[in-house]
Amino acid sequence: MGSADVTESQFTSDYAHGPPWVFKGRALYQLHLVKKEIACKLIPKELKLVEAFGYTLGGLFLAHYDASPAGVFDELVVISGIVWNPPTSCAWATRVLVSSHEACRHGRKEIGLPSHFAEFSKSTESLQRPRKKGRGALGLVKPGSAFSIPETRPGTQVSEFRDDAATPLCNITLPLGAREDKRWMGPVIKFSLPSFSGRTVHNPLLLKYSCHVKCRVRPVEPARLYAPGSGNRNDGEEGKSAQPAGDEASRSLGVSVLLSKPILALEFSSLEMRVGAPSVVGGPPAG
Repeated sequence: MGSADVTESQFTSDYAHGPPWVFKGRALYQLHLVKKEIACKLIPKELKLVEAFGYTLGGLFLAHYDASPAGVFDELVVISGIVWNPPTSCAWATRVLVSSHEACRHGRKEIGLPSHFAEFSKSTESLQRPRKKGRGALGLVKPGSAFSIPETRPGTQVSEFRDDAATPLCNITLPLGAREDKRWMGPVIKFSLPSFSGRTVHNPLLLKYSCHVKCRVRPVEPARLYAPGSGNRNDGEEGKSAQPAGDEASRSLGVSVLLSKPILALEFSSLEMRVGAPSVVGGPPAG
């Protein structure tokens, strides 16, 4: 059940009906400041990174789809940076974790994504939130004191399957705004997210595709991320251990992207995303 190495003949999903492929659900889109030296190791050399003062914009897209060509599943997209695509720019996904074998195969073969099968374990986390009023002269509040409010937040542990074994990648504590509630959910907007893909072992071509999105959007508090075994959280201090080689290096650098400093988080509710067929913009890599 763990391995994503399954044959195409095993699938009878709605992907076969052709594009655009429609996904409905909810998502958290979070932008991080990613160091240039990290992003450059994850982006093809022929693409020019959009950066300023040594940083680019990366982050994550965490979604739960209630309806899709592959049915119900979860997805975590690690975005390593923004690259130039005159007259605009495109995002580059360095790792895509999905809880569906069908979505994993389709992402690899058809879209050129670095997709991996993963397990998304839902949980709750108890936190102490300081009150806005009643603080001392220095504004200090001790956790567990009369001036802090206990609260429970939803969380998700994402574990990537490798050699049929689940390896924890990260723990995500979601913002309160990501809960199902009846408060103001923000305006309905429509936009397009152009992205590059390809340059993988499953699809060596350089591709470009667009996600056309309609949803309600509102700003929320950024999610808190923690990488098990690293001792690091997304406070701007990425892991500093020596980088291994190959796919393990890509995975480790992807964790560094997740642990980079968040600057904006948006909640997408009533999400409807239409993914178009990719087009080829470059041949196989030289050499």
